[in-house]
Amino acid sequence: MFGSKNGQRYFGFRGGWLTFWVTVACATDMTLFGYDQGVFGGVIVTDDFLETLNIVGDTSMISTVTALYTIGCFFGAVAAFVVGDILGRKKSILMGTTIMSVGAILQITAYSVPHMIVGRIVAGIGNGINTSTAPPWQAETSAAAWRGKLIVIELIMNIAGFSLSNWVTFGFSFVPGPVAWRLPLAFQFIFIVILYATVPWLPESPRWLVMKGRFKEAEQILADLEAKDVDDPMIQAQLGEIKFAANYEREHAVRIRDLVRGRKGDQAGTCTVRRLLLGMGSQFMQQFSGTATPMIQIGIPQVERWGRRKMLMYAAAGQCFCYVIITALLRYNKLPGYAHQTEVAKASVAFFFLYYVFFGIGMQGVPWLYPSEINSLSMKNKGAALGTATNWLCNFIIVEITPIGIDSLGWKFYIIWAVFNGAFVPLVYFFYPETSDRTLEDIDRYFMENQNIFVNKDKAATSAKRPLEYIEREETEIRRHSSVNVRAASTAAEKYGDPAVDDGAKDGELHKEIV
Repeated sequence: MFGSKNGQRYFGFRGGWLTFWVTVACATDMTLFGYDQGVFGGVIVTDDFLETLNIVGDTSMISTVTALYTIGCFFGAVAAFVVGDILGRKKSILMGTTIMSVGAILQITAYSVPHMIVGRIVAGIGNGINTSTAPPWQAETSAAAWRGKLIVIELIMNIAGFSLSNWVTFGFSFVPGPVAWRLPLAFQFIFIVILYATVPWLPESPRWLVMKGRFKEAEQILADLEAKDVDDPMIQAQLGEIKFAANYEREHAVRIRDLVRGRKGDQAGTCTVRRLLLGMGSQFMQQFSGTATPMIQIGIPQVERWGRRKMLMYAAAGQCFCYVIITALLRYNKLPGYAHQTEVAKASVAFFFLYYVFFGIGMQGVPWLYPSEINSLSMKNKGAALGTATNWLCNFIIVEITPIGIDSLGWKFYIIWAVFNGAFVPLVYFFYPETSDRTLEDIDRYFMENQNIFVNKDKAATSAKRPLEYIEREETEIRRHSSVNVRAASTAAEKYGDPAVDDGAKDGELHKEIV
């Protein structure tokens, strides 16, 4: 860590500014994700690219080279599942960024299809690792009131990266020769350099540190993130909650066979499988809501005000409505002899745009946020990785089936998306607990104490605001740590004398006694 002396950690940044720089790193990571995902669409239509790789008119090969990136992302997410908790959040992102750098270099220097395919897969692996790690890192270093907003901002930057890639490739499409496609591919190194310049000196996840038994480091980072002293009662209460969650999970360690068959009674643990499926399900819902890259994102103000449940249900209900209308309009557009075919076609376009409004309300950001919140401490990175892997796998399926479905079924194909979106509303209502305005430890406690999979009648699981019992428990812990600190200070003062007039050595001993 740069600037390890007291007061000089993280170049002096503390509190909100430190969270801001973590957000810069995570947002850059997601911008790189969006740019890398979108840039190839503009590259594969350039004449020099097609001629250099000798794939002019070979639509099948072009599609294969493009799609293999998604497969690389899937395996990158699987890799994050395996090594993420071993390396930690920062090292995982740096590893993913390095792999993406190698993949970018391979693509920039490609002169053959095999060369480009390897570059695409390698870049995808790096991106899969990064997109699995950035949301948990942000979630584990952010206050509950800001966690949702910050991760949704990262998804906006993902869209910004995608949009930027389109403008860059459009601009360079007027340039002849290899520059038209090699330079847009090289442009992603701007984001890679920013990641290398920020991630190394930023704080590691304090929750990952607690999981690894590195309590002093976690305590200091919690204090720095809140701009408080390490002996502040709030910091000690927060650290105690994280330790409790970590110890509880350690005592109820989940083996692979238990993940498969589950456990009951006193050994039920913290509902690991259920939480994994909820996180993966949110990513499934995003892809099977019938979307491409959205053009509108308006979910920031509502992500904490409405909560995750309402945003998902409002989005799914609105998307279902749009697809019902789109299906009907396209049906009449294809009806032989219908006099208003042009008008209904134009109207369908309007409802496609309205669909993207609803998608931007909830389905764009919440599915990436939810796996980082819902999973337990020991499974948070793994849960996010499985969620990301689900996203990439479903994305690959959607890309493969959509052209075939439209060709085979025509307007009837859109009925599928209407049904899926309609089904998502009761799915969220009955099974998805709220995670907004809660600490990550609140969510752990909920699953320790509640084993019922139906949450719709449980106010603690459905309220967008933090339940009163969680607030009272936190306040009790803060008061307890305040009392402990006061008693410790009084005892230490009697033992060492008044610290205001004592010498430096005694003052140091007094501080150790209090802490």
